[in-house]
Amino acid sequence: METPFQEMELLFRSLNKAHRSAVQAELNSAGLSEVGHPMLVSILQSAEEGPEGQCQAQRELADLLHVSPPAVANSLKCLERDGYVRREPWPKDARRNRVILTEKGVAAVEGCRAVFCRVSDRMLAGFSPEELALLARFQQRMLDNLLNSREKE
Repeated sequence: METPFQEMELLFRSLNKAHRSAVQAELNSAGLSEVGHPMLVSILQSAEEGPEGQCQAQRELADLLHVSPPAVANSLKCLERDGYVRREPWPKDARRNRVILTEKGVAAVEGCRAVFCRVSDRMLAGFSPEELALLARFQQRMLDNLLNSREKE
């Protein structure tokens, strides 16, 4: 018989898989299936909208996405090949490249954000504002616990 922790772990995995599947199905139906990296293009747009259009280094992008820097490099290469981003020298530091969204990339970000909103609306349907606030607090506490335990190791 499974323990409550095993049941919770199974539930987390099932929720994650169902969310990914729902997002991918929505991306496919919206004609955005070729955007293989919706979170990355979204982060790039957020960086462009920040102070002085700052772009984040590959390592910072990797940390935000919880993947390795080489994985980000490969993703950026694909996004550049497919016309979603372009690279240009960083104005204040020629050793760095800025990754800039193209018009196609900006349109993809808007479409991806709409997809994530639709999936979130479906996933959270029927929850009261109080339940959503409580859920958010629990999730934040779990994340903090994991991050704090990693810092102690």
